[in-house]
Amino acid sequence: MRILVLHSDVPPDAPPEDRDTLIAAGAISQALASRGHQAPLAAFVPDLAALRAQLAAQRPGVVFNMVEGIEGKGRLAHIAPYLLEEIGMPYTGTGADALIATGDKPGAKRLLRMAGLPTPDWSEPPAWEGLTPGRWIVKAADEDASLGLDDGAVVEADKVPDRAEDCAGRFGGPWFAERYVDGREFNVSILEEAGTPRVLPMAEMTFEEWPAGRPRIVGYIAKWDEASFESTRTVRRFGVEEREPGLARDLRTLSERAWSLFGCRGTARVDFRVDADGQPLILEVNPNPGIAPDSGLAAAAAQAGLSYPEMIERIVKAALP
Repeated sequence: MRILVLHSDVPPDAPPEDRDTLIAAGAISQALASRGHQAPLAAFVPDLAALRAQLAAQRPGVVFNMVEGIEGKGRLAHIAPYLLEEIGMPYTGTGADALIATGDKPGAKRLLRMAGLPTPDWSEPPAWEGLTPGRWIVKAADEDASLGLDDGAVVEADKVPDRAEDCAGRFGGPWFAERYVDGREFNVSILEEAGTPRVLPMAEMTFEEWPAGRPRIVGYIAKWDEASFESTRTVRRFGVEEREPGLARDLRTLSERAWSLFGCRGTARVDFRVDADGQPLILEVNPNPGIAPDSGLAAAAAQAGLSYPEMIERIVKAALP
């Protein structure tokens, strides 16, 4: 099969989270080639006529969608699947509507609450309603990749507006606050098989040798500076299914419900915190999560006995009519 790996147009001086898209796209192309497919690479241009011409020249049977943003803005990632749908070209991963719904993080939390799914309390400007005393974590409302997440992101309630204003000035875009849950963190990866979401082995993110009192978060440095203390001491552990089957059952059920709620396709990752009472709370639903060979999705697939090329090929099969 001829599969066009369509990726974000990333300049050489882009930040590491954007350059990671190119690394992943190259790895995907190599993985597909190892399975006998033709898998050329191409940069996405957000123009319908240009995209039509690009596809006519490449003549793929399916597009592997690796467009994670446009001009560095993740909030625009939905444009690629929208245009591919307009053309009628099959593509991997989640559709435009689900990307829009999950990309608006406060809006996604409202949908989770309406569906009866647990998520930490949150507050938004300008009114900052419900901002009760205690610790909160200030997050970008419509970007991912842990943008702006460092130790200073966790603040007392009275400091939230100042932190949000500072982040908006430094990074742009809207910011909101979520109640900080000082508990365990889990990433649950899902891979679609025969039209059904398959929950892969669940990963707990452990914070080893972490200084007392330091917020336990997977921040920007932990994600993008592999040599840092934050990265080397944030360790992914598997095996909760055997050690704590009740907790694993709850995580699985909530992940499957979140997948269905947002209409995810191909693959997704649901991030949780588990509070002191053992209640899992959904932090975010990530359709089209990171897919590079060193990603959490690839690690979970390996735990399930799938090689990286096998995982990539299964994502392609899920996109076929």
